[in-house]
Amino acid sequence: MSNPSKAWDAPQVRKWLERRFEAAKLDQADADRRGYEAQDDYDKAAAEEWVCRTLKSADCVDDQTAFAARIKELIAEDEYRVTGVYDDARFQRNVRGQLRKLAKMTKANEGFEKTLRYQ
Repeated sequence: MSNPSKAWDAPQVRKWLERRFEAAKLDQADADRRGYEAQDDYDKAAAEEWVCRTLKSADCVDDQTAFAARIKELIAEDEYRVTGVYDDARFQRNVRGQLRKLAKMTKANEGFEKTLRYQ
């Protein structure tokens, strides 16, 4: 896309999605233990988990253009169905934010090498 000198690395993208998925689950558990004051953190982590779960096993990860198109499709959806979140509107907003972040990373083809839990 914007950086033709750097090839799309599908295994690295899958690894990044898997690591972020696991980190989001840990963040949800941590927020759940902290209680009421961490409900926003829980919904944010749930949104990241939803995005990563939706995309990590998709076939479109193998192609940068197809992956970007899938992210656009997800952004265009009206709502994202999930149970167990505290505030549906906040969750929807966080999902869209995560998808926009991922769209920027995909377009620039950078950031997928950062696989540490805290980013």
